[in-house]
Amino acid sequence: MMDMDAARTVVVATGNAHKLDEIRAILGAAPSMAGMRFVALGELGDFPDPKEDGQTFLDNAVIKARAALDETGLRMAVADDSGLVVDALDGAPGIFSARWAGEHGNDEANNDKLLAQMTDVPDGERTARFHSSVALVTRDEDGEEILAGSGDCEGTIARDRRGSNGFGYDPLFELVDIPGKRMAELAPEEKNAISHRRRALDDLVRKLG
Repeated sequence: MMDMDAARTVVVATGNAHKLDEIRAILGAAPSMAGMRFVALGELGDFPDPKEDGQTFLDNAVIKARAALDETGLRMAVADDSGLVVDALDGAPGIFSARWAGEHGNDEANNDKLLAQMTDVPDGERTARFHSSVALVTRDEDGEEILAGSGDCEGTIARDRRGSNGFGYDPLFELVDIPGKRMAELAPEEKNAISHRRRALDDLVRKLG
């Protein structure tokens, strides 16, 4: 493991370089986080993925952050968990978004399942949102503290795919913020400006002060 000051290091429980950059830019802007070093978990070693068996997005974000602290021995970790919440499906796929059709990360199969289950849902009842929960877990001699942020990006589920950017359910997600646009039609910087994770991180920054 690289040399680092445990008191000034935040381990980010992700293997996604873009997500690391986003978290570093947003959380690093909080006055209370000035001078902190953000390091991806994958840079510190090859660790097994924890079992995400929580009941909510926040539960799973906390599980990932705690696991990062357990593995590295550091004092501060941040993790996020996100997914699609569809009103007509009673909140599904929710925390199972990435593996809804059975195979983790099979976007085509997940989108096919969503389209099939939404076939008979009228246009006015196809509301949905992407949700993100972000957890910052801190440990010291006094114990553990959890600070959380949450954010949503509102939209509706379309009846066909459109767009080639993004991943997951982005081709089916019609944005409320940008009428007529799918999430998969946005450039990365456009998506980052309105994304659920951006809003969750902003919420966390407000609480950090």
